[in-house]
Amino acid sequence: MKVLTGLLAAVVLIACMGASHAVVRIADDRGGRIGTYVDKYQDLRQSGDTVIVDGLCASACTIVLGAIPHDRICVTSSATFGFHAAWDFGANGKAVTNPEATQMLYAMYPSQVKRWINQRGGLTPHMLFLKGKQLQAMYKPCYLDAQASAIKPPRRPLPQAEPLESARGQLLH
Repeated sequence: MKVLTGLLAAVVLIACMGASHAVVRIADDRGGRIGTYVDKYQDLRQSGDTVIVDGLCASACTIVLGAIPHDRICVTSSATFGFHAAWDFGANGKAVTNPEATQMLYAMYPSQVKRWINQRGGLTPHMLFLKGKQLQAMYKPCYLDAQASAIKPPRRPLPQAEPLESARGQLLH
């Protein structure tokens, strides 16, 4: 019965997303160049895709919080955002804080995330982690955890299914 309930919930979730929208899962993304992420998330915003954060999203990855509408982001219990000041390589090859890029990054965040960062001293070279109840108070849960825990693993392996494609032709994982 639990398996049937879990499968029915998954079908309803997929049906509610609409045929033209895919789901993008973010997990274990340590970030990179700010410009790269701004471009990536601008395309994602225009696609209408839903974003599931299901693991680490750190550094420039956190731009997703300002680039994608709040109602198109959900978080699992594994979601963690890591914030820090932007930096560049200095003349000696060591990381040096870039105040202008840090201000630009900070300006992209929604007000509730800015408040949370300010309450912890602002963006500095040291990573601040937003997760758990504090994160779930800001963003809706994905409900994937409840579905996954309700489905018991089979006693024998099932045949592998082919990867699904969204209406946009992207593979869903």
